[in-house]
Amino acid sequence: MVRPVRIGAVSYLNTKPLVFGLAERLPDAEIVFDLPSRLADDLSCGELDVALIPTVEYFQDPGYKIVSDACIACRGDVYSVSLLSQCHSADIKTLALDEGSRTSAALVQVLLKKRLGIIPELHPFPIGSDLQELETDAVLIIGDRAMHVDKSKFAETWDLGQEWVDWTGLPFVFAMWTARADSELDLSSIEQALSAARDEGVQNIAQIAAQHSSELGISQQQCEVYLRDHLYFYLGERERQGQELFRRYVDELAAVAQNG
Repeated sequence: MVRPVRIGAVSYLNTKPLVFGLAERLPDAEIVFDLPSRLADDLSCGELDVALIPTVEYFQDPGYKIVSDACIACRGDVYSVSLLSQCHSADIKTLALDEGSRTSAALVQVLLKKRLGIIPELHPFPIGSDLQELETDAVLIIGDRAMHVDKSKFAETWDLGQEWVDWTGLPFVFAMWTARADSELDLSSIEQALSAARDEGVQNIAQIAAQHSSELGISQQQCEVYLRDHLYFYLGERERQGQELFRRYVDELAAVAQNG
């Protein structure tokens, strides 16, 4: 028997517009939801055929290819990816990294190194752990739980999307639909379905917000504003430019770590 195509999507709210009606468009596919980092691992080992993976994972494997113009990006304040610091950012010496997304982890390190010359000592911030238990100077927090944090309790906070856009003048791409280049699948129908699902999802933001806001503990209006005003779901030319600039900075960071 031929197994169904396995598509991996992120379990966060920010992915809902990308998968709106996707199961109906691809009835023979198996769609699984998980954390971005786990999706990347599953795509790498062949457990998934197509996955919405973090940008930094795409950089690390020359055998990957982007299979859709649908993505998760921002052109300003992203709201769900934050650096929270107990001290002035210039004084950060220890940093806890949310384990949910390696792209956001790389982004915060790029911003600290390139803008402030800081290479902090890194600590894990596991999924499900309590923010109050951390003893680091700062923490990267992402996804749905980042939207619930009382930022007034911290000395300094960064919205990483806004920080990147202000610094570079380019959008930031967090994740995109990716497949292995050696895949024998005919991806044309999948590519069309992914783009069509995104288009329909963007047109139905209000319905998505009504459906998911209560389970996340935020108002429907908050949910709708987040999806409509803070995220951008199209991988255009400027998004690709921002992505390539980020690739260069990630490579520089890796070289520093290797030589250090």
